[in-house]
Amino acid sequence: MPSNINKKARMINYTARDFNSIKEELVSYAKRYYSNSYKDFNEAGFGSLVLDTVAYVGDILSFYLDYQTNETFLETALEYDNVVKIARSLGYKYSDSPSSVGIVNIYVSIPADSAGAPDTAYYPTLRAGSQFTSTSGALFTLTQDIYFGAQGNEIIVNTVDSTTGAPTKYAVKASGKVISGRLETEYAEVGAFTKFLQISLGNPAVANIVTVIDSEGHIYYEVNHLSQEVVYKAIRNNNSDKNRVPSILKAISVPRRFVLERTRQRAFLQFGFGGESELKTNPIADPSSIVLQLHGRDYITQKDFDPTNLTSTDKFGVAPANTTLTIVYRVNDASGVNAASNSITTVETPLLQFENQGTLDPAKRAMVFGSLEVNNENPIIGDVSIPSVVELKQRVASFYSTQNRAVTVEDYQAITYAMPPSYGAVKRCAISRDFDAFKRNLNMYIISEQTNGDLILSNSTLKQNLKTWLGRYKMINDTIDILDATIVNFGIEFSLITDSSENKFAALSIANERLRNYFANKIFDIGEPLSITSVYKVLQVIPNVVDVLDVKIVPKSGGLYSNNIFDFEMQLSNDGRFINATQDTIFEIKFPNIDVQGTIV
Repeated sequence: MPSNINKKARMINYTARDFNSIKEELVSYAKRYYSNSYKDFNEAGFGSLVLDTVAYVGDILSFYLDYQTNETFLETALEYDNVVKIARSLGYKYSDSPSSVGIVNIYVSIPADSAGAPDTAYYPTLRAGSQFTSTSGALFTLTQDIYFGAQGNEIIVNTVDSTTGAPTKYAVKASGKVISGRLETEYAEVGAFTKFLQISLGNPAVANIVTVIDSEGHIYYEVNHLSQEVVYKAIRNNNSDKNRVPSILKAISVPRRFVLERTRQRAFLQFGFGGESELKTNPIADPSSIVLQLHGRDYITQKDFDPTNLTSTDKFGVAPANTTLTIVYRVNDASGVNAASNSITTVETPLLQFENQGTLDPAKRAMVFGSLEVNNENPIIGDVSIPSVVELKQRVASFYSTQNRAVTVEDYQAITYAMPPSYGAVKRCAISRDFDAFKRNLNMYIISEQTNGDLILSNSTLKQNLKTWLGRYKMINDTIDILDATIVNFGIEFSLITDSSENKFAALSIANERLRNYFANKIFDIGEPLSITSVYKVLQVIPNVVDVLDVKIVPKSGGLYSNNIFDFEMQLSNDGRFINATQDTIFEIKFPNIDVQGTIV
């Protein structure tokens, strides 16, 4: 009886989680309950080896238990790959291959006709898919056809006859949209029907999927999620107003659909688990099965067309089977795909066509083809650096709370950062309400990033893409103006006191390096104040530094800096701890190695 009571009284301390505490509990447990049978507590004995081994195993198990628990939740996860996996489960589309978009100018020479005017028969069309390269080696693809005979193109005399002075050639300037990257094609053999089929792509750095077509000619459409059964497609407008409205937006039902999923090591297409037999075979649908059914009412409020009733499947779309998929997608080969002004100068792959090519003079056609030139007056931007773990976690949490609609300021910011990479990307955005406007007007300030990490104003193409993207989610009574943020460059001058004259130059070198690294890795938010206190915190923990005498913020403008003038003294807080920023201002140290300078007193 006493023996059973003794067994029940044995208590285990579950709070011991590291090697030392586990070993102490094991020793205490052995001394308390096995004092008559075990007395070898010598550190050099075999019993100590056994206790150390058990404590070691317990420490390892405790570590991995804590690690797995922390990495399961978005708030506590630290590993980048784990944050990406959690983001996928919350509906956030991760991409580490954003694209840059912009406008290029394309020039071509046209021969003159017998009257000295441009010969309209030699106006070519540069097809979408033509490729250009920048001086850094980045590849750009034309996204639209360019007809050089269209109204609005600039035409000037290029060459004249030396004898008569009559024009012999005309130079024509046209503009078109380009996007970074090149097209790549893969063929995937699909066997028997498989539920939730996944097809991995050979290149994980996929910017976007262009087309997916099976060997029977069926087109598979990319959707945001497999439960989405309707997509909107632009159809060419052939009506009389086609010059003002080139495309008509149509809603189409897409039983054959997929989603593009990405990790940092893999990109794959995810299909649903429906089969071909679940599609309606009758191409002419019965109207009674298409309109929404109205039951239990003797009145009608509205009659809507439901495109999803065209299919009888509710299994997240139809997966391909016993076919070959031709997958065309776009990838960015270069690490940085932004292009500075006047850097796109090489025509890599021109797709030039003439309307009546067979009736034209081959020599003149060759002259037109050989005269093709390209240049970009404005920067091509949209590629940004991959967000850090902290930034990604904030974006994922904000995007999940938006629930695919923009109501609050945070919703607009989350949806802006979640814009598909094929449309470009912004580095920072901030939204404020314009109380002087008559309507519910919102001012969105955005800024982009150059390849080297410097801030740059966003181009018009990126703004238009962003406006179109936000239009899908914004409230119907909200109006949005997308504006440029104001870049304010500044420098820092500081003075230190060290405890030894022998190490003062080493301390100054360390101070400069740490402060430069701090601001080189920090990208301010739009409207974020400049903290002077943070500068003191960085400098005060440097070895051999006794005191920081002074920190001065120096304005930088003109030349290689932005031309914006900012009154730092006026915006200094009353306690002198930080400099306030206006709602459209973003601070930047552009050249840390030059703009951060210290002295020893």
